Order: sequence, then C-alpha cells, then structure tokens
Amino acid sequence: MSGRIERGAKERGLTKRRRLEMETIGFIGLGIMGAPMAGHLLDAGYSVIASDHRSKPPADLVGKGLKTVSGNDAVAKAVDIIITMVPDTPQVADVLFGENSVASGLSKGKLVIDMSSISPIATKEFAKKINDLGCDYLDAPVSGGEVGAKAASLTIMVGGEEVAFERARPVFEKMGKNITLVGPNGVGQTTKVANQIVVALTIEAVGEALVFASKAGADPAKVRQALMGGLAASRILEVHGERMIKRTFAPGFRIELHQKDLNLALEGAKALGVSLPNTSTTQQLFNSCAANGGAKEDHSALVRALERMANFEVGGDAAETKCKAA
Repeated sequence: MSGRIERGAKERGLTKRRRLEMETIGFIGLGIMGAPMAGHLLDAGYSVIASDHRSKPPADLVGKGLKTVSGNDAVAKAVDIIITMVPDTPQVADVLFGENSVASGLSKGKLVIDMSSISPIATKEFAKKINDLGCDYLDAPVSGGEVGAKAASLTIMVGGEEVAFERARPVFEKMGKNITLVGPNGVGQTTKVANQIVVALTIEAVGEALVFASKAGADPAKVRQALMGGLAASRILEVHGERMIKRTFAPGFRIELHQKDLNLALEGAKALGVSLPNTSTTQQLFNSCAANGGAKEDHSALVRALERMANFEVGGDAAETKCKAA
C-alpha cells in the first residue's frame, strides 16, 4: 500500500513539473474545430487562456481549467504561444492587428500560430508584421474536420522556420497525427488550398457516382460498400458517402467555408496563370447549394446540387425519380 502511495505521489510530482515546463498557450477561436483542439491541450496539461470579450468560452473547457482574460491583447501578454483558429482572412487580420489585437500584446520571443485556412498571400504579409515585432509566425492549417479535431487526428500543414516548427511540434502532436513542415510562411496555406481542391473534387465524384447508381436502381449503401473494397476507396467515400446516403448534413465542415477555400484556389490560379477547370465546376455546384439555402450544411450536401439536376435523390424511389427541395 505504502509503495502505491509513494508511486502516486511521485507521478503527481512529475505531472506538476511537466506542467511547469510546458509553455502557456493562448487560443483564439473556440468554435467547431477550435474547442476540441483546445480541449486536447488542456487534457495534456497545458495552461490555456482565451478571451471572453465577445462570448463566453464553452463550459466544458472551463471545467477542464481554461482561463479567460478580456481582449486578444491580454491573451498575447499572458502566454508564450498564441493559436488562432477563425473562419477567414479578414477575421485573422482583425485578431492579429485590429482593435485590442494580438500584435499589441506581443513581446519578443513569442510564437504566433495561425491554424485557420486563409489566403497564402495575406499569410506572408501577416508573418512579416509579426516577425518585425521580434516574434515567430507559423501558418498551420488543418485537415480532418470536426471528426479529426475531436479525435486529435488532424493533418497539420505548416509553413515557417524550422526552429519555430520544432518549438511548436509538442503542441501540434496533442491535436494531430500527420504533421509536416512543408516550407516557409505561406506554403502551409498553399498546401491547405491544394488539399481543399482534392477534397471538393472527390466529394463531387462520390456524389455523381451515388446519384448515377441510385437512379439506375442500385442500393447506394451496397454500392458504397462494394466500392470501399476497390481502387475507388477513400476516406471521403467512407465518411461523406455515408452522409449522402443517410442524409446527415449537419456541418462538420460547412459549404460556405469550402466555397471560401475554393475561391482562394481560383484566385491563386488566376494570379499564376493556371487553369483549374474541375475546381471551377465544383465551386458552381457549391454556389448552387448555397443559393438554395444550404450554405451552412456540411460540404457533403454538394450532392443536393447533382440531385436537383437529376431530379432524383440518392436512395430515392427509382420509379418516381423525385428530388426533394434543398
């Protein structure tokens, strides 16, 4: 008994020392993705601080020990590493450089990590401004959606200096599995845009396949099961194909956010003189979904645009060939 008590005391002491050695983290953007990501950091023993000046943080994070201050500048002053996870480029700009901004609370030696999905061009500008303040900057967008955020299995694509990346690696490892330094600032965001092209076009392909098979009279669930055993198998066929069949379009990743990412792809392609014909077509399908009230649905709901054109819903009655309104 005494041995177990001694071991327990020793383990608690080690945990306490590990907490003292860990850098303090500020987390700005506790939404669908950010909340579980911050939760994993708290579970790992990190001290995490957020701002409460716009909204109250999730109660479960407070229960895990999340602390709050008033203002993004106050967050930056209180921590060693600042993580931002917000929807788009203007929001990142506001958090970093707007009123009561992160930049105004920085001091030399701190690290800013933007894990949002935003413009690679703007990212380079943001990085330079932060570097000029004597701080490091990493762009580290993620892939894996809400499921990956909750499971701490996100893919993290990082742009920045290697020294800053190695400093951040222990933090990234609490939130993701596939973590890669792909190049200098901006390249992380470029990689994420490329990822979103692949994801969007694959969702569109899965949607076409299931609409075609279902209207031809096949059971879409069995078609999906069969395809999962062949070369067409993919994570998107597995997860998003199931969503299409079961009509579960509550957002893991909203159509409006994927529209934003494809806009970045198309704007970048124009600047580079690159043609992205299938990306353009898929963006039009997302636009159709948004025009029919589906902007906040999961991006797997892209299938609805295909169904409208086919006048048939996946899993519907082949004899009636009716498509429900979006």
